[in-house]
Amino acid sequence: MKGLRGIGAAFAAALLLIPAAAGIAAPLAGLRDAPTIDLTIESKTGVHRFRVEVARTYEEQQRGLMYRTDIPQDGGMLFTPYPAEGGRGQEAHFWMHNTPSALDIIFIKADGTIDKIAADAKPYSEDRIYSDGPVTAVLEINGGRAAALGIAVGDRVNWQGRK
Repeated sequence: MKGLRGIGAAFAAALLLIPAAAGIAAPLAGLRDAPTIDLTIESKTGVHRFRVEVARTYEEQQRGLMYRTDIPQDGGMLFTPYPAEGGRGQEAHFWMHNTPSALDIIFIKADGTIDKIAADAKPYSEDRIYSDGPVTAVLEINGGRAAALGIAVGDRVNWQGRK
């Protein structure tokens, strides 16, 4: 509570609880020590290596990269399996609600190839972004990174544990 002298510790503590009590996620809710894995994308321009966080559960996939501004250049988040409950692939839809960083959203088919790239998804947008067909994984990386590396539809994505 340092820096809050003069308003009282109880009042200061209450201020910190308001977002949770109001059903508003605190800005730090998206920051966590998630497991990371190595991921590669094989394209015509070469093999591109990433170290990404993994969102496996429904809750992790709902949170995604919300509130994040610290995404490493070759970092991101892999949503696998998608949907979280597994099963056959399905059409995916994402949005940028509470996401301050532009992202490339890469939709991945069951065979590991890229179905669609939604490039430079606009921060904070609530517009739905859809895959072009059924997918079993989704990768989010920094906006513009796919174009800068020459990553395209049809390129192959691999990671440890991909079936």
